[in-house]
Amino acid sequence: MPNTTIQQLEDVVIKFAGDSGDGMQLTGSQFSNNTALVGNDLSTFPDFPAEIRAPQGTLAGVSGFQLHFSSNRIFTPGDACDVLVAMNAAALKANLKGLKKGGIIIANSDGFDSKNLRLANYPDGVNPLEDGSLANYQLHTIDVTKLTREALKEATTLGMKEKDRAKNMFVLGFIYWLYDRDMASTITFLTDKFGKKPDILDSNLKVLQAGYNYGDTVEAFATRYKVEKARMEPGTYRSITGNTALAYGLIAASQKANLPLFLGTYPITPASDILHELSRYKNFGVRTFQAEDEIAGIASAIGASYGGHMGVTTTSGPGMALKGEAMGLAVMLEIPLIIVNIQRGGPSTGLPTKTEQSDLLQAYYGRNGECPMPIIAAATPSDCFEGVYEASRISLQHMTPVIFLSDGYIANGAEPWRFPQSADLAPISVQFKAGLEEGEDTYFPYQRDENLVRPWAIPGTPGLEHRIGGLEKQNITGNVSYDPENHEVMVKIRQEKVDRIADHIPLQKVEIGPEKGKVLVLGWGSTFGSIKSAVLDLLAEGHSVAHVHLRHIRPFPKNLAEILHSYEHVLIPEINNGQLIKIIREQFLIDAKGYNKIMGVPITKGELVTKIKEILAQ
Repeated sequence: MPNTTIQQLEDVVIKFAGDSGDGMQLTGSQFSNNTALVGNDLSTFPDFPAEIRAPQGTLAGVSGFQLHFSSNRIFTPGDACDVLVAMNAAALKANLKGLKKGGIIIANSDGFDSKNLRLANYPDGVNPLEDGSLANYQLHTIDVTKLTREALKEATTLGMKEKDRAKNMFVLGFIYWLYDRDMASTITFLTDKFGKKPDILDSNLKVLQAGYNYGDTVEAFATRYKVEKARMEPGTYRSITGNTALAYGLIAASQKANLPLFLGTYPITPASDILHELSRYKNFGVRTFQAEDEIAGIASAIGASYGGHMGVTTTSGPGMALKGEAMGLAVMLEIPLIIVNIQRGGPSTGLPTKTEQSDLLQAYYGRNGECPMPIIAAATPSDCFEGVYEASRISLQHMTPVIFLSDGYIANGAEPWRFPQSADLAPISVQFKAGLEEGEDTYFPYQRDENLVRPWAIPGTPGLEHRIGGLEKQNITGNVSYDPENHEVMVKIRQEKVDRIADHIPLQKVEIGPEKGKVLVLGWGSTFGSIKSAVLDLLAEGHSVAHVHLRHIRPFPKNLAEILHSYEHVLIPEINNGQLIKIIREQFLIDAKGYNKIMGVPITKGELVTKIKEILAQ
């Protein structure tokens, strides 16, 4: 057994990459879960093809999982990788540009045969593992396929294809060895997953151990690495993805409001996990309905809301387009409804598995007529819990549909979550109109309170019969009205009702940096981590820069104008072609500058540091 030393590191970025059938997402998620148990702070970025089974060995078929873990607080999955695990030639070619000079490459040599090299578009006779082109990196080649088969040579009940499926476990076992980790969490996972398939379970466990043992026996690796626990607030943490946190936030809101939760939806990437997660919690009064299409999904949620449930529908951009008419109906009815949009690259079906912040203007304006709705946006995976809880509160207490925006990066990414106790959550008070009150002889469904909120009446309540539908309502009575003056009154009331929600949301805070200064970086959604990381670095260098991040985008917090006017320059980074910046310029008359990236991947910290320094130098 070779002698190895253990080197302490503060943070590490690993990218697992291979063919879409190589199990890189599972490998990455298992290492992430293990990392959370160790107590490191972490941030992940899964990246996979849109096709269920993309052409094997090709660049289009590369599936990756990037993981950043640290003993310090971190906010992004990392700009560049320290370690790249490449299961084939295409994985190396697609990801080499993201590896730091001097970084470690762990390459499966079996994935670099002539066929794989040809599929990855390398010139004839060129093999990057042999031609010296990787001299600036620490290259380690391992014949993962051969070693996996060797570990399973006595598994006579498994065919060669089944044996090869365990390759990712060899890689995972080796990485556990390299970073001085215990494998118990993955052993438990495999036992739970394959307990009823002993042959599959045994093969995965054998190969996992073989990968770990390989590190103990090979001479090439003289150093192992260790990252200590992160210095984080005391509390109980778990690793959580955005979609899972979102599902938990909806359940928590329904429990606090004492309302049954109904999800009416249609599966669509990257929102489908919310349906899968919520369907597991019937014990909390959750009902899930997989409709035949997007329109039926939202229509069923509207019906549930009308019947006194907490109605929710989930989708992504193309589904939002299909739901547009029904959203208008919910606005006209003035009933609670939470509409979740997990944004992805567009337009049309666009880039189904890539991230984008491209639906903000759709959320603001993308319906016929004057059709205002509050908009809430999540900043990180764990923030989906609090964000959708707030969206639910606003919807239920102000009798309005609310759009909740996340995106593919947040939905699939993971981070540690210090989850709250039920007693820590703000109450959500919901009152139904129980019947006619003393002195009333007629129910007026559009009689409003001081917040312009109309009453919520359950169908069948004696004396509260009223008309519903998408035709314009007469003020107070709710009768159908084509009167032009009444229409103008109702349009302005519906807008004013949304505007008055600003009286019931927190004032905007400066995330980090001075209250006044040279540059304010204003963000929303998944740009949070890269903005915060960039601003922290620049503050450490002594620059006058601050970060403000919006959760409430419609209406804006009441003090946002004051904050924006407290800085000489406002920079708005977005993963789109400039959407929030249009709204900010129009509403606050500020000459904000944009930084836009539309490549299906997050903005990096380094890109923002460069851009902010350009503005500071002006």
